[in-house]
Amino acid sequence: MSGRIAPPSDEALTALKWAAGAGGWSEDRAEIAPHLVEWRGRWHGRTPLLLKPADTDSVSAIMKTATRHRVAIVPQGGNTGLVGGGVPDESGAEVLLSLKRMRRIRRLDVADRLIIAEAGATLAEVDEAAAEAGLRFPLEISSGGTASIGGAVATNAGGVHVMRFGSMRALVLGLEMVLADGTVVDELRRVRKDNAGLSLTPLIVGSEGTLAIVTAASLALAPRPATCATAWCALARIEDAIALLRRLETAFGMALEAVELVPEFGLKLVCRHIPGTRAPFAQPYPWHLLAEATSPHETASLSVEMEAALALAMEEGLVKDAVIAKNGREREDLWRLRHAMSEAQKKEGPSIKHDIAVPLVELPAFLKAAEEAVKRRLPGARPCPFGHLGDGNLHFNISAPAGADESAGRDFLARWEEVQRIVHDIVATHGGSFAAEHGIGRLKRGELARLANPGRLAAMRAMKRALDPLGILNPGVML
Repeated sequence: MSGRIAPPSDEALTALKWAAGAGGWSEDRAEIAPHLVEWRGRWHGRTPLLLKPADTDSVSAIMKTATRHRVAIVPQGGNTGLVGGGVPDESGAEVLLSLKRMRRIRRLDVADRLIIAEAGATLAEVDEAAAEAGLRFPLEISSGGTASIGGAVATNAGGVHVMRFGSMRALVLGLEMVLADGTVVDELRRVRKDNAGLSLTPLIVGSEGTLAIVTAASLALAPRPATCATAWCALARIEDAIALLRRLETAFGMALEAVELVPEFGLKLVCRHIPGTRAPFAQPYPWHLLAEATSPHETASLSVEMEAALALAMEEGLVKDAVIAKNGREREDLWRLRHAMSEAQKKEGPSIKHDIAVPLVELPAFLKAAEEAVKRRLPGARPCPFGHLGDGNLHFNISAPAGADESAGRDFLARWEEVQRIVHDIVATHGGSFAAEHGIGRLKRGELARLANPGRLAAMRAMKRALDPLGILNPGVML
């Protein structure tokens, strides 16, 4: 369903400007330019017009106009996506709609622990608003200062706390959305239970702007931690990392919020490229694990329990070394080593990236098979698997060979699809997902068509036809 839509006529562009209202559009090339490049620099688009609605009524008017003139609309949040799902294509026929002006916090209910935020609000802004009431929005990703609520909904974003709170879908109580024909659907629930008919909300979460434009979301909040126990552990084998994860789950239960995996190669990249960082240990180890447990109460017992659990694991040879943060600054330093992984790999040079998930029982075999296959196909390539061990979601990234010049880097990236296919086939063999938290976008559209169940694909296309019969919402993305 990626058929080409004709470029908008002058009449259509004029009508869209009128619908957006004063201050709601721009043709300024300098203003538009940052919206046309995806964060990795892989996708560069063109658009004749940037729309900047300030409210839901404006979005509705824009979509009614777009339907009347059959204009393709690409919704965009913070433009932190990684699969080419939030930038227009190179044709210049698609109009870009930015939701950045829609960032009001409409409601904060302490008793019900919920917040209603508009789609352009960033994750950090929502969390800051919640913090004023002693609560938090527990979706945490590295780009949280820029990533928007609408974008997180569109991709069903995950992050470091999925093992405790779930992905974005688990945090969304309801949505306000505008359909392709301009119809406003209000499902901004303030209750946890509502079985009054079919709900569009679960369907729209993760639909990547192809079925509706999200304008606001009702989101579940959680108590803000008063105490954290944060540890960095060194391990010899990936099997030991999984065993330690299970050990910590038993020790802390629901208090365990994050368990992140970092390879030695990744840690070296961070220390090499990110100023102010240093390795926790003088000696290198094959694998590292960052674990954090929290409590809403002021208590010293959490760190004591963490120390006891790790001491036992070290006695048994499961953990080779460990350090526990003694204060907030040390905690931030440890988390920085994890959060800076993507930035460090970008500074190291070209890399081919994969956002995969496999059952933990399959993880050691997957890593062995994938690394061997990649190194056979790309001699000198440097795999760097890191990410959310707690839920089985790893970013199986592959850095170009050391010392690769610009020409060699281009040749390396030219093999992205070839390598992607190899890795994704191995993921499928081990019962996993080739799109764990970043979405499909344009990058993985072919892989979805190749690997998804035919019946599921047919159902997805039927939903698209029902909600967007003209195919004007984010054409070429996902399907």
